[in-house]
Amino acid sequence: MALPDDAVERLRRAAECWDAVPMAVRLRLVGRFRRLLRRRWRMLPGLFPKRPAVETLTAELLPLLAACRFLEQNAEKVLRGRKAGVGGRPLWLPGVTSRVERRPFGAVLILAPGNYPLMLPGIQLLQALVAGNAVTLKPAPGGEAAARLLVGLLVQAGFPPAMCMILPTDSGVEAVTAGFDLIVLTGSAQTGRSVLQEAAKTLTPTIMELSGVDSVFVLPGADLDHVARRLVYGARLNNGATCIAPHRVFICHEDKAALLTVLRSMLVQKPALSCDSAGRARLAALVGQIKAAGGRVETVGDVTIFTQVEGLHALLDTDIFMPWLALTGVSDMEEALTLEKGMSYALGASIFGPATMATGLARRLRSGSICINDLIVPTADPRLPFGGTGGSGYGATRGPEGLLALTRPVTISTRRPAFSGF
Repeated sequence: MALPDDAVERLRRAAECWDAVPMAVRLRLVGRFRRLLRRRWRMLPGLFPKRPAVETLTAELLPLLAACRFLEQNAEKVLRGRKAGVGGRPLWLPGVTSRVERRPFGAVLILAPGNYPLMLPGIQLLQALVAGNAVTLKPAPGGEAAARLLVGLLVQAGFPPAMCMILPTDSGVEAVTAGFDLIVLTGSAQTGRSVLQEAAKTLTPTIMELSGVDSVFVLPGADLDHVARRLVYGARLNNGATCIAPHRVFICHEDKAALLTVLRSMLVQKPALSCDSAGRARLAALVGQIKAAGGRVETVGDVTIFTQVEGLHALLDTDIFMPWLALTGVSDMEEALTLEKGMSYALGASIFGPATMATGLARRLRSGSICINDLIVPTADPRLPFGGTGGSGYGATRGPEGLLALTRPVTISTRRPAFSGF
């Protein structure tokens, strides 16, 4: 169904009623949802036939179950109001006490992605509901079944049906202009710009979890076999459709050939992927650009490797959700940092090598999620916020910061009558 004219107002009224429900009750419902979802684990791979079943269970189900546990154990503490006590109070405010509360926005619109249509919107849905909001979910094409499963289980767990509405996949423009109280988008940078243009007309606040073209820094002394294993895993995960997949690999010139040799030997043993045709076309266009500019490209298995892109790094500033890696030889990590700073995207990054040196480099990166001697996997920790900067958007989802982002702070100050005069 399309969005009814009074849908946003109805959601606001539902949110007002829901906000009066004690947090302990909301979290009991989250626990019921978690148990219901866990019982459905056998049927989940059927929702995503182009993806290996183990990937669906590890990349969709387990992180969502962990996020439920996180909320059950931490949401009440995270969202609890705080009192501004006497200590530190300005001298000109005698008799004044203040309290800061977290209030829900009201009607929240979630524009879900197509690459992880269960886990990503599922976490955002749960956090929004726990924070006291009512939600409208607009799935991406192909994500309809996952959206119906999520909302169906929420209702079965005891969440009021009026608290969550599903929209058709083609209703995004209509929904963005409807005047929601908050919009949460997980999508491409191009989609983010379009949503922001419309949201600005109603001054609707937004959280933008956008594209990544993640960088990997291979320090001298790194275990190249370990680096190659992680790159192969990350490049192929979810058929290459992962926003924090590794793409731009910086490695010292003297180590580049050795890493390429190990990558080739590992990739030839991997089974075929089921990649999106539109993504294939975009990647083919990039390959043409790199070759025309004098670069070298080879395909090993289903992964495209740009083996010579020195001097062409600006061409890689593109968010193509496909399995590709670009190996850029550098004289040192200072050169790599200079190249990285010239890119518009800054979502995730990985650093491989000695921990002390890697930690120092991590402090100089813009990316919102940085892994040392690993990639992708640590970001599934429900305790951690997720978000980027630049072309990768702004704001946070997940973790305490993501939960707080679904509320707004309200300050209430009271002066005792004896101090009301000046």
